Amino acid sequence: MSKPPLIPFSTTIFVRDTCLCLHVQRAARALARRFDEALRPLDITNGQFSLMMSLNRPEPPSMSAVASLLAMDRTTLTAALKPLERRGLLETFSDPQDRRLRRLRLTEVGERLLADAVPIWKRTHAAVDAQLGEAGPDQLRADLLALIQ
Repeated sequence: MSKPPLIPFSTTIFVRDTCLCLHVQRAARALARRFDEALRPLDITNGQFSLMMSLNRPEPPSMSAVASLLAMDRTTLTAALKPLERRGLLETFSDPQDRRLRRLRLTEVGERLLADAVPIWKRTHAAVDAQLGEAGPDQLRADLLALIQ
């Protein structure tokens, strides 16, 4: 005979139905799958798209700036950069003024791939926005930003 659980099953149901972290994680996974599928013809993931887009700046950003923007630690960012670097989509280099500082930039091939990805991202994003209704996307962004700050 099994022993009754310490926490009642009703608590499990309550957490399942009300946990913001669980709901955000589930939504993030669903969105990631949707964008991954859309970007699959270009052989990049939504995470790689975001990383590459974070490099699309007038001046090459530092590793720290990119890690901060993407809410990644430097080790995770370094691991994420490797496949893109192997494909020749981006490069890292030492800052001319401070050789200890590493900077990142898209290569020409990376810029072209990103340019091809933007229309796919726009179409997919428009479909997601439509699902959320007129004020939905702006309200959702505002709510998520409030949780970050």
